[in-house]
Order: sequence, then structure tokens, then C-alpha cells
Amino acid sequence: MKKALVLALALSLAGFASQAQTAAVKPANATTKVAGPQIQFETDKFDFGTIKQGDIVDHTFKFKNVGTQPLVISNIGVSCGCTTPDWTKEPVMPGKTGTVTAKFNSAGKMGMQNKVLTIESNSAAGNAMVSLVGTVADATTASASVAPAKSDVDAADGKQKMKATDSKMKAKKKS
Repeated sequence: MKKALVLALALSLAGFASQAQTAAVKPANATTKVAGPQIQFETDKFDFGTIKQGDIVDHTFKFKNVGTQPLVISNIGVSCGCTTPDWTKEPVMPGKTGTVTAKFNSAGKMGMQNKVLTIESNSAAGNAMVSLVGTVADATTASASVAPAKSDVDAADGKQKMKATDSKMKAKKKS
């Protein structure tokens, strides 16, 4: 009885092992054609770094239709009214590329920002998302911290005057 149980267990394990080895291993960057349209972005996140409040960030995300039928973007939802989307309006044929452009207006924003765009299309995978991320610094602080200073020496009195490129920052220093 024990021999029959051990034999059955061994055959089961052998069957599972042979089945596991027949599964094909695909490279991570392999693209599989999908029945229907399929959107694939080159990158789904753009880091704009640190900008000063009031600056506008404009970035274009490129995508490819890796499916077998035309891809149509019907709408793009945004996480905030400060972000304006634009996109390829005509159908994107299989193997062809299109764009989604996002314009972020940082007026009234401060600190870390993560603006998400939800791309609604007829893609077999459903909605896709891309995002703009970065930091918005106070306009007066940002300009003061990055403004290069110029040094002038007044020949008449020999005093050194320091002027920043920002008109709000002026300092005089006596030598």
C-alpha cells in the first residue's frame, strides 16, 4: 500500500514538473500582439523636478498601438483643473504612434505634486494612466535662492554694492 502511494505521488510530481518546464519564458521587454487595440506608453511618468509657483509645465507622452485594431482615445480625465490634456484625435492604426500632451499650471500650488491623467480609449486593457510629478516652490523663495548675485564696486566711494538679478532683492555691503 505504501509503495502504491509513493508511486502515485512520484508520478504526480513528475507530471507537474514537466508541465512547468514547457511554459515559455518571455523577455521583460517583449511585446505581445493583443486581439483588438492596445495602448503602450514609452513612459508613464514625467518628473519635472522643482519649479517656481506660477510656472507652466508642458510634456508630451508618446504611445504606440501594439494591438491588432485601430486605437481611439475618447477622453482624458485629469485629477485637477490645473492640468489640461490634449491628444491624438484620429484613430491610431496598429504599429503606429500617437501622443498625449499634458499642460500643468502651477499657479496656486505648493510642495509635492502628482497630477494623474486617465486615458479612456477602446484599448483591450482598459484605461491607462500617466502622471506629472515634481515640486512647486514659492516664487519669491525660489527666485531668491537661485538668483545669481552680481557684484559692482562704486569707483567714487569704493563701496561694494551687491545686487541680485531679482528686483526685490537688493543689499548694500560696505567694504
